[in-house]
Amino acid sequence: MTRDEIISYAHQFMQLPGNYISKENALDSEHIGMRIFDLPIFAFGCANDGLYMKYKAEGVIGSHFLPPHEWLPGAKTVISFFMPYSDKIKSANALNYEWPAEEWLHARYEGQLFLKELAIYIKNLLTEAGYKSIAPSFDSRFKTGDSRVKLDSGTNRFTANWSERHAAFACGLGTFGLSKGLITERGTCGRFGSIVTELDLPKDLRRYNDVYEYCTMCGVCIKNCPVSAITLKEGKDDLVCSDFLDNVFDKHNPRYGCGKCQVGVPCQSGAPGLRV
Repeated sequence: MTRDEIISYAHQFMQLPGNYISKENALDSEHIGMRIFDLPIFAFGCANDGLYMKYKAEGVIGSHFLPPHEWLPGAKTVISFFMPYSDKIKSANALNYEWPAEEWLHARYEGQLFLKELAIYIKNLLTEAGYKSIAPSFDSRFKTGDSRVKLDSGTNRFTANWSERHAAFACGLGTFGLSKGLITERGTCGRFGSIVTELDLPKDLRRYNDVYEYCTMCGVCIKNCPVSAITLKEGKDDLVCSDFLDNVFDKHNPRYGCGKCQVGVPCQSGAPGLRV
């Protein structure tokens, strides 16, 4: 199976009903049929990239982080993908900066369910082709914690034993921003997924050197945050952000989300610091 074949299968998968809000799930009749994601973009990285061991350092992710070879012995490739939200979802969430739009809540909840379907679909394609593969975020070994509970290692829960954003950074999809989102060539509005596989595929080169290379530190996300959780000096306060998300969840259970730091900003749909 080639890179192009994987991408082609994924693009075909995007036409399935799960990428559209159904009548049964719609919070409002105007959301029926709304497309959640545009076509995903992909990057293919080396499973033995030295960055994964660096992620185990305290202050980066922590010792509880599992690099690709611990998820899958013999892993050769990490496939990372970014699914950009549709323009309708982004524009709806930029209408005000006090509370997440219903469109964004759908994208965060139903969108994540569809992302899981896509990740498992790609994993199964590779497995059926004869290559052991795994989607770490949807594996039974995946661990994260509650906002006020420590993981086994004693590390605060705002990290997990696999990070889609850090995998995407390693594979070459983008760099981090002030609000801790990952900025890709298609922006920061969307969701990330990944598959670890023993299939050895040609790798992409990282086109950046700095962790924040695509972020201009313009500070617009600071202004947009409804609970002032972001500062230019300290970045994002995860606990303040999480408390707000808890409030959203209490009101819209099972849906939640915010995304105000990802809309109405220069990196909404592109990478301002990308060198062409």
